[in-house]
Amino acid sequence: MSAPAANPLPSHDDALTHVELNWIEKRIENWIRFGRIAHDRIIDRRRRVVSFRPGAIFAFVRWAANDYGTVSSRIDIMRAVAPGESLTTVPFVRPGGEILLQIEGWPKVSQVLAAIDATDAADVDPCDAAPDHWRHVGNRIAAGHQPRPYTLERHRAWLKRREIEG
Repeated sequence: MSAPAANPLPSHDDALTHVELNWIEKRIENWIRFGRIAHDRIIDRRRRVVSFRPGAIFAFVRWAANDYGTVSSRIDIMRAVAPGESLTTVPFVRPGGEILLQIEGWPKVSQVLAAIDATDAADVDPCDAAPDHWRHVGNRIAAGHQPRPYTLERHRAWLKRREIEG
């Protein structure tokens, strides 16, 4: 009898947030759209675990299909939390994080991806954008409205606010 497979996610005794990425072509595709990865561990050719430091903002995309087409698609933009901070659990994310945006359904997920691209086009790294912007994008898309673009002026205001708040 073979031994049970080891859990690919590290224990949450460290201060990092670990995200398991799976890739089975045309079946399951989990990937990070943006975020500063602190550690990357390859488990096998279909699985790896990426880790983020507390405070890091990242986008985690999950897509699954069967013989008839897409079954599920979603994007979560999260902030990695420090030990002891409150968090929300999300599949494949250990221990969890602060959810800034959570969207399901490919049409809405593609709108979020377009908002991320627009932030990139404004010369702002999406992981440096104000967390409130990602909440705004999620709320507007969920309500069926177009989110306001993230501009360099909004980013400068966010940086000043963060500087003042310390």
